[in-house]
Amino acid sequence: MLSEKSKSKILVVDDMPENVELIEAYLSLEHYDVITASSGKEVLQKLKEEKLDVILLDVMMPEISGYEVCKIVKSNPETQFIPVLMLTALSELEDRIKGIEAGADDFLIKPINRLELKTRVKSLLKVKCMHDRLLADRNSLEIKNRVQSILTAIIPTLLRVVSNEEKKVVINQMTSMVEKTLLDIYHLESREMDFAYAGEVCAEIMNQLGGSFSSEKGEKENSWIIKGTKCPWKGEEACKNPILCTLTRKIFSSITSKVDSDFSVEALKTIGNRNNCCEFLIKAE
Repeated sequence: MLSEKSKSKILVVDDMPENVELIEAYLSLEHYDVITASSGKEVLQKLKEEKLDVILLDVMMPEISGYEVCKIVKSNPETQFIPVLMLTALSELEDRIKGIEAGADDFLIKPINRLELKTRVKSLLKVKCMHDRLLADRNSLEIKNRVQSILTAIIPTLLRVVSNEEKKVVINQMTSMVEKTLLDIYHLESREMDFAYAGEVCAEIMNQLGGSFSSEKGEKENSWIIKGTKCPWKGEEACKNPILCTLTRKIFSSITSKVDSDFSVEALKTIGNRNNCCEFLIKAE
């Protein structure tokens, strides 16, 4: 049996107690967390109190109809993605159109069939789960981008005030963090890489940090060039700091080492050394 924390929470709404009891009995067999309401007003209160995954909503109710309740649910940004399964004894096309206009996600005709109820609810829960995952991924990406912006702004200042030994520690730690992120995002360990792909990944990482980098084939065989016209490390002081160029080179080295341990990265030009651009050469030893 699923734990209380992992159970999907379903709100069953009907002004007829016998209907609520029947549906609750059916859903309890699937180990859902079922809560109930007998009116539209009670639904609106439950929306404030509970984190719902699906709403089973009767159409014909006193005071506030199911259609009106559905409209309220779907017009609220905080609840609009909760799937609404409308329960109705009406099978006319006009009634279904009214439900669709109200924002209903699906319909069940009374009397309720247990297997059909189970299938419809399971399908709506999958949709809700997919939406929740997408939302979590979006929030995670936004947080990651904010952290990257903060790091690129803080690191130049930090490196100005620490000792040379501490600078080495900071650079090594940053390189390790970036390498772990690369393994997670690009699956570098699980795919065959060539110079071209390694160069593209190097350029993309710098661009994600706020730089402007590109990659192209080198003049010599088995070589690749990564060029940058805008430094990813924020601020004028950062652009003039060769220590940060070392960090960039070490990040590139960690990527190319996944291609071949005999490959190396050489800094030909760097903005930190007063060149007008950055230019890094990937080559075979």
